[in-house]
Amino acid sequence: MEQLLFNIPRETFERLSETERYLLTYIHDHLDDIATMSIVTLSERAAVSTATIVRLMKKIGYKGYTSFKYRLEQDKQMIDKEGSLSGIDHAIKQALHKNEEEVQRTIQLQSIGQIEDAVQKMHDAKKIYIFARGFSQLIAHEMAVKLQVLDKTCEMHDDPNIIRIKSRKMNHQTDLAIFISLNGETGELVEACQNLTIRQVTTITLTTKAHSSLNRLSDITLLGYRSDKSAIPEYEVRSRLALNVIARVLLDAYVIRTNENVKPSQES
Repeated sequence: MEQLLFNIPRETFERLSETERYLLTYIHDHLDDIATMSIVTLSERAAVSTATIVRLMKKIGYKGYTSFKYRLEQDKQMIDKEGSLSGIDHAIKQALHKNEEEVQRTIQLQSIGQIEDAVQKMHDAKKIYIFARGFSQLIAHEMAVKLQVLDKTCEMHDDPNIIRIKSRKMNHQTDLAIFISLNGETGELVEACQNLTIRQVTTITLTTKAHSSLNRLSDITLLGYRSDKSAIPEYEVRSRLALNVIARVLLDAYVIRTNENVKPSQES
């Protein structure tokens, strides 16, 4: 299942052609370059016509490609505040900018509708299972603990065999699965999501890769922005900052909506 980018309403996204959806994903994957890329250059690199670019921009709420680029430039200026970091080593300054950019762009990618849908699914579920591997399990563990503190029945699993077994036993009427995966391609997580799709269990994925198996299989995907730069490129230890941000937003929204539902009964 394709997921929404740039907070586009679902009905708008569904009206896009396959070429327009491809172009939208291409733009998302090359955000660092788009702000300074001419429409002709984008046309050549994405292998689409300039007319397709203009048509897409109008469909997603911009007057044209220029106004879309202006929005990206404004966002970059908000992130790129050199004056406030004067006196800091250049390399460290770049690291600060990279993290700030990941947070800002991850927030920009969130859709209020998607967050609300995810929160409603969490609220309705009698039991939530959170599955993650590697460094993502730290985020999963934190989410599980916070949900348990909020009196939500929740289990977190990072063992491949347990993940596979649990996914074959979950109940579509009572259970909800949340996957946390940087690339959305971890084998046992994808297998578990396939099992849950067959069992018609609702699935939510937190990831940074638009074109991934988990994104395609999940009912709801909350997508984050991940920089291509890595402090330790020879190992798969890339930053999970975007996933942390999404998890924080999701939990905050859950608390807000849960409290709203509780208040009326307390007053009655």
